[in-house]
Amino acid sequence: MIPKILYIEDDLEIGSWLTNYLSESGYLVEWLQTANELTEELPKVDLIILDVMLPGLDGYSVGLRIRKRLPHIPILMLTARTSIEDKLQGLAFADDYMTKPFHPDELCARIKILIRRKGDLSADRVQLGHIMIDKELNRITNTQTGEDIVLTGKQYHIFMELFQHANRILTKKRLYESVWGESYLEGDKSLMVHIRHLREKVEIDPGNPMIIETIRGVGYRLKQ
Repeated sequence: MIPKILYIEDDLEIGSWLTNYLSESGYLVEWLQTANELTEELPKVDLIILDVMLPGLDGYSVGLRIRKRLPHIPILMLTARTSIEDKLQGLAFADDYMTKPFHPDELCARIKILIRRKGDLSADRVQLGHIMIDKELNRITNTQTGEDIVLTGKQYHIFMELFQHANRILTKKRLYESVWGESYLEGDKSLMVHIRHLREKVEIDPGNPMIIETIRGVGYRLKQ
């Protein structure tokens, strides 16, 4: 099947040029100039490209709404905003963040990676470094030793929340509230302690984690 992309961009020149380029590169592209054109029933797509500076709702607000409705669809932010604060705000929900001006070949390379990753994560069994995740059996195995990795309920919930949003930064607040089901209090060490114990079980070297990455001052990301 031909991959389908939803592209939200209000700049007519850029939008027209990129839509044509992606179409010529083998994608089906639906281009919307405002988020107001989004319906309650979002189209079935393989990836969403989203500008930040949109009329009405900004891209961050739109992205958060889309993420709640389509949690497993990759979102790529494409914007002229280059500050680290803007990037962190976008990566709190998006899978990638690319700044303008950009080379279309690099954009296509990132699109291919995101779409392939989406397909990988939807499989029943996923290899992640030295561990195998069997979602059907709720089983995590160390492929180097052949032994099952036994996690507590909280550890498993944290791991799977990170896994379902692989390569996306999850803030401490979002991760805590998703796992514990209650409001996060700044300074609470519960999540940090659970992450430390989780790393002791899933990382080869917990002191130099290669799977669960700490994004200092923000949260955590599972690298896939």
